[in-house]
Amino acid sequence: MDTHQKLITAGFKALGEGDHEPLMGLFDKNVQWTIIGNTRFSGTYNGMEEVATKLLAPLGELIDGHLHITVDNLISDGDYLACQGRGESKTKAGGTYNNTYCWVYRWSGDNIVSVTEYLDTEVLTASFGA
Repeated sequence: MDTHQKLITAGFKALGEGDHEPLMGLFDKNVQWTIIGNTRFSGTYNGMEEVATKLLAPLGELIDGHLHITVDNLISDGDYLACQGRGESKTKAGGTYNNTYCWVYRWSGDNIVSVTEYLDTEVLTASFGA
């Protein structure tokens, strides 16, 4: 397992335990984060301030507890790391949000400078609305 794979794996483990810093600390302050599809969270977020206020805070208001990610596969090539995973969480509305993902990270040193997030958009919409 290379360094970036270890960092992502440790970050997701900590996230599931309620500590978001090991994962969020990997992102460059000017990161570009794109979520595919046409959901309420789809689009491109520029910089961690926008990621925090327009993506993570609104999503956090909908999830009850912590999102638990299981890493299924990691593939590295140069500055890129693809991570396939499964997420499990409860919603504050009493439902579940259990999705599958593939994140494609581009790194500069030990910081993530861009990420494209592929997920089941139907699951996202079913859990949180349009």
